[in-house]
Amino acid sequence: MNTYVITGASDGIGAELARQIAARHRGAAALVLAARQRERLDEVAARCQALGADTLVVPTDVTDEAQCRRLIDAAVQRFGGIDCLVNNAGVSAHALFEEVRAQDLRWYQDLMTVNLWGSVWCTHAALPHLKAARGRLVAVSSLAGLIGVPGRTAYSATKFAMTGFFEALRAELKPAGVSVTTAYPGVVATEIRRHGLDARGQTAGRSGLKEDEAMPVDVCARLILDGLEARRREVVMTTRGKLGRFLKLVAPGRVEAMALAALADEAKPRDGSAGPAPERG
Repeated sequence: MNTYVITGASDGIGAELARQIAARHRGAAALVLAARQRERLDEVAARCQALGADTLVVPTDVTDEAQCRRLIDAAVQRFGGIDCLVNNAGVSAHALFEEVRAQDLRWYQDLMTVNLWGSVWCTHAALPHLKAARGRLVAVSSLAGLIGVPGRTAYSATKFAMTGFFEALRAELKPAGVSVTTAYPGVVATEIRRHGLDARGQTAGRSGLKEDEAMPVDVCARLILDGLEARRREVVMTTRGKLGRFLKLVAPGRVEAMALAALADEAKPRDGSAGPAPERG
């Protein structure tokens, strides 16, 4: 039986990924489900148990290093080891940088604690066990971690940091037989953006991105699961994302235009100048 630890497992991608693992590996998966809200974790655990999975719920706030380490300790104590760690916990944010007041910039640091440091602490604690199992690491990043998105300076910063950390770690762990898969979802049909932060670090209540072509969460979770089981280096989920990564190398101006086009109209920056600024090399 393989043991999977999933952070951010109470809803969205994490909850759906847990359900799909349970369904795909009926009776052969142990799921350690972590997030802050125990009641919602219990609901996810019940669905996974109905599909034959053995489950352990560990309420965890990934902004607390001690809780991250207790999560891993609890998983090992219950199941004897860890075969896969999915770093999925994260918070979204949408704010034009010029609209963030100086006294509110602290939430940029808070966002980094959730999106980067929660993954670093969980990974550090799990590393000996993953090496012993020649296991799998998964980092759920974002297309905003490959391409800077206007209005998402804070979020892109955290996801670029996450991308760089796990890219370097992948090379370090290759001799030990531990795979590192970084997933880059685009806009997925979850509530993460509406629950994200605005310019004052408060719950935004809106997305800031166009949602009409959002990927269904079950499709996103399936792509991540396929990627981790195949030990792929990266899972870039959309044609637009793959195109954007290529164009970033050869035509970066087009990528910026694509990123602006992805914003909802009310979230786009307003041009108060007399005309476009000249480009400089």
